[in-house]
Amino acid sequence: MTALDPSVYAKLLRTNSASLSTLLLKRGLKNTAVRGVRPLASAGGPMIGPAVTVRYIPAREDIDGSTYSSDPSNQQRRAIDTIPDGHVLVFDCRSLAEVAGIGAMLARRLVYRGAAGLVLDGGVRDTADIAQLGLPTYCMGPAAPANLVAHHASDMNQPIACGGVAVYPDDIIFGDSEAVIVIPREYVDDIAEEAVAMEEQEEFLKLEIEAGKSTLGVYPPNQETLERYEAWRQARHMTA
Repeated sequence: MTALDPSVYAKLLRTNSASLSTLLLKRGLKNTAVRGVRPLASAGGPMIGPAVTVRYIPAREDIDGSTYSSDPSNQQRRAIDTIPDGHVLVFDCRSLAEVAGIGAMLARRLVYRGAAGLVLDGGVRDTADIAQLGLPTYCMGPAAPANLVAHHASDMNQPIACGGVAVYPDDIIFGDSEAVIVIPREYVDDIAEEAVAMEEQEEFLKLEIEAGKSTLGVYPPNQETLERYEAWRQARHMTA
């Protein structure tokens, strides 16, 4: 697994899921927002980190008994015990909201490991407890039944589906109050750079609209608006 460059991380901190979705769309990537998940608790900033993936398949009674949780071959436990600092654990729960993919004990281990967050297209148990841990968690809602009721962790760090989106190991996961976005690693440097420029330009366009200008010619900006923006940008950076 490869850590995210600190300069790229800093740029992503300045953007949001809507901007990233637009920039990915411009590259032809339409299916990048994980469907059905919401943050378990409000966070101070976005969740950002490379993906570590775990796939759940349907549980089977002769395999997923009470001893499987402590079995060294359990891929869920392996991922939780080895996740690198700053990475995001992403589960393929097959969109089963009524069964928990994880609970508070294992979430605590993720905090100890320095995980950047957790995303699963399924339920979470012990939600009040997890919400207090400070671990950014995106899920489909609370669910009391344990994962062994329906899930068997078949593998880790393989391509998975989460909320209808393909997630490959080492993709960059970005989550804020609006959405979780999956960014292919090969695009993240350029997208982070463009996102900062996009946020700055949109700040100016908001000022234009708030000053009473019509959206026509401002959003999207025509040449005249772009010239005003460039003058505003240069003046701003000269005084910064």
